[in-house]
Amino acid sequence: MQHRLHIRPARNYATRPPSSSRNRVLYAVLALAVVAAGLFWRSGFIPLPQWLSNNGGDALWALMVFVGFGFLLPRASTLAAALLALGVAWGVEFSQLYHAPWIDAARATLPGRLVLGSTFYWPDLIAYAVGVALGALAEWRWRSE
Repeated sequence: MQHRLHIRPARNYATRPPSSSRNRVLYAVLALAVVAAGLFWRSGFIPLPQWLSNNGGDALWALMVFVGFGFLLPRASTLAAALLALGVAWGVEFSQLYHAPWIDAARATLPGRLVLGSTFYWPDLIAYAVGVALGALAEWRWRSE
């Protein structure tokens, strides 16, 4: 009888933590919590300096995109979800350079403004990177325990 040597590839904990799948219910709740936090952040109920109100809200928006990808792609690595979220966030920001009547009409509505924004502002790119990075770091830390 022959014995076969089974070699498993080493796990790369930087890109895929030990837990192979995210809990979709948890990520749905997290997404709702981040949306609520973002709306509260921008509501004016918290006395914040204008730059913190704007940048914190943008970071929370990007965090929600990251959590959304965690919900949609439960088996994706943290790195993949983070890169997708950052690509979408930056893509939406760059799309604000495009103006046509149909998209400006969508941006004029509250949902359109919350999702698509209204005007390109390059510092938002940094805020999005911070929001995605914080989400990815928290997920990587939590899933690797």
